[in-house]
Amino acid sequence: MPHDVIAQITLSHVLLPLKRPISDAKVMTGVQKPLTEVSLTFAEITTRDGHTGMGFGYVLRAGGKAQFSHAQELAPFLIGEDPNDIARLWHKLAWQGASVGRCGVAVQAIGAFDTALWDLKAKRAGLPLAKLLGAQREAVPTYNTSGGYFGTQIEEVCANADRALANGIGGVKMKVGQPDVAEDIRRVVALRKHLGDGVPIMIDANQQWDRTTALRFGRAVDELGLVWIEEPLDAHDYEGHAWLNARLDTPIATGEMLTSEESLRRLIERESVTYLQPDAPRFGGVSPFLNVASAAAQANLKLAPHFVMEIHLPLAAAYRGDTWVEHFEWFEPLFDERIEIRDGSMHLPKGPGFGLTISEQTRHWIVASERFGAS
Repeated sequence: MPHDVIAQITLSHVLLPLKRPISDAKVMTGVQKPLTEVSLTFAEITTRDGHTGMGFGYVLRAGGKAQFSHAQELAPFLIGEDPNDIARLWHKLAWQGASVGRCGVAVQAIGAFDTALWDLKAKRAGLPLAKLLGAQREAVPTYNTSGGYFGTQIEEVCANADRALANGIGGVKMKVGQPDVAEDIRRVVALRKHLGDGVPIMIDANQQWDRTTALRFGRAVDELGLVWIEEPLDAHDYEGHAWLNARLDTPIATGEMLTSEESLRRLIERESVTYLQPDAPRFGGVSPFLNVASAAAQANLKLAPHFVMEIHLPLAAAYRGDTWVEHFEWFEPLFDERIEIRDGSMHLPKGPGFGLTISEQTRHWIVASERFGAS
């Protein structure tokens, strides 16, 4: 009997409004405007035999229309293909867009399809994705970022941290990178004093510093026992992060802004990080994420995937080394299900695949859509 084949693909461009504008170091210094919405490209794949899979990519600020448009160009090349051949299909799509490269939008559009195919494969097997991949754990330690953005007074940051911990979150992250470095240090010290020594705290500079400033800041907070300092330097300064990582007691974390498998491998090869922070939708989906995670495990690195807990939870659960997952409630309105959080960790969904169903509310945020294949 012939293998099942992809019969239909529905693409949707969704604009998700945020409850409040979001600011980080790049906003504080005038490089970017506050973030007010998130652009997403959803791919829903259906096979001839009725199996389904859902995946998505996202863009913060400019680029969402380009991501959706490129996905529209790629979708016809999947119709009639065997959905089991995920690795081959990734490369088939990459070669369709070879003239625009293998990073950024070119692979982010592929990532929406790749993620949907992994969801479909796990659903067809009747397994949660983490179990299909070989879960190392049933729950992953989690930390919250959304309570520590700029524009939030330190008293409110502390209150937000208390609330997150009371709701089962295991650690908290706060933004740094203001023009006044002394004020940054004051805020970090205040949060540590408020929470005590036992609570994991991470800080994130969003690429704001040069090497000298990062070193001075890092040495000033080394005694606070932070879990990591995130993106202290430009995301592509592989050597600089390695230089800093060798000189501070506090671990360095970075990788979220890199948009190709190759660039993340450079961080690993140059010993630039203690915590690698890959973002699956940003560099092509689940397949390249698994490649990078394998390389990171060989290097005995710790893993802390960036954002998108809905995709990264099962991937982190399958990582053999130490790992964290970042808690953001931003995407919760997109899905009917909620991830269980308790005792400092996110717990794996019980449903097959990613265990997610697109909500009716999401359908109202669609600004463009197109269907390919059988009607």
